[in-house]
Amino acid sequence: MALLVQKFGGTSVGSIERIEAVAERVIKARQCGHQVVVVLSAMAGETNRLLGLAKQIDAIPTPRELDVLLAAGEQVSIALLAMALNKRGYSATSLTADQVVIHTDSNFNNAIIHEVETQNMTTLLGQGNIVVVAGFQGRDIDGNVTTLGRGGSDTTAVAIASALNADECQIFTDVDGVYSTDPRIVPSAARLDVIHFDYMTCMARLGAKVLQLQSVEYACQHRVPLRVLSSFEEGQGTLVNFDVMSNQNIIGVALQRQQVLVNIALPATVLNEQLGLYGLTAWNLSTNSSDDISQIVISNDDLARLRLVFDSKMRHIGMVSILSLIGKDIQQHLASVQMALQEAGITVHTYQGDKKCLSLLINEDDHLAAVDLVHEKFVVDGQCLGNLSHLAVS
Repeated sequence: MALLVQKFGGTSVGSIERIEAVAERVIKARQCGHQVVVVLSAMAGETNRLLGLAKQIDAIPTPRELDVLLAAGEQVSIALLAMALNKRGYSATSLTADQVVIHTDSNFNNAIIHEVETQNMTTLLGQGNIVVVAGFQGRDIDGNVTTLGRGGSDTTAVAIASALNADECQIFTDVDGVYSTDPRIVPSAARLDVIHFDYMTCMARLGAKVLQLQSVEYACQHRVPLRVLSSFEEGQGTLVNFDVMSNQNIIGVALQRQQVLVNIALPATVLNEQLGLYGLTAWNLSTNSSDDISQIVISNDDLARLRLVFDSKMRHIGMVSILSLIGKDIQQHLASVQMALQEAGITVHTYQGDKKCLSLLINEDDHLAAVDLVHEKFVVDGQCLGNLSHLAVS
């Protein structure tokens, strides 16, 4: 008998019919003799609906009150799933973060989990219950409701799996695993059977949406085995762990779209300090800290917040995308990647990288052609996709 933590995202619980299907999936694990803790997101679209209500009141809502509002979405989905399980004769109990006792810091809208208490969950599991936990939320030291940021239910699941010493944390989503690139953009993308934590971290940081970055980092730090599975079809999915061995070089291509190129009238050192204070993350293109003008790339989602801080000092230049290759000793491919893109008429403005990832700044309009070209030439043609899943870290 194993202890499994299963997380289902908003699409997986987006309707009553899908919640009923999740109940059947959970029951299958229970019938195999496993203890199961289920972590749920809000129903698809619910968090955006609540956010829309808030913005009808205030374009920039008070962060604390916004968290109180947004945390309500998960309470609906956990109650409905517990009802579905109980109706089928399987004892289930829903718990909010406060009932589990998930301790976070006080960084509203983007809190970090410090500790998960296990007593309530282990008692319920010992009584034969399926435990259904609200993802995406926690409580700070003062008892305030906090939320964990976009995709935060993944982090809730990983933190619970770590605290309970679960055998596996299973992330159920609308895709059947981690792919060599986004299969919605590139049909030839291949699912990886297994991927090393280091490379999964790179992919999550550089645009792959299948797992939230914080959840991968938490799982890596606490050595929690992760498995990405489809909510809608059977399969083995993709296992994320440390026990991965092979000699393949490139595992995939990630893309960050809707990025904004901006000039700000501040030296790079001063700008970086200010960005950190306001929780903003940017690609800093300035190399000379004494320059009076810094050039950065920031997500379009963060542009409004950037304007709040630097409006009088900034100038919007244009939309760009960041194309990234992930793999072993990836820098050795820089010249050939640049040449291939240049021959296709795709401009590379600049690049950054380390041993495991190489990121190139390209025009937004070129992103589809660039991803398709680089994936075909350096992943499909460059090596056998069937062996990509067994990539080693040097």
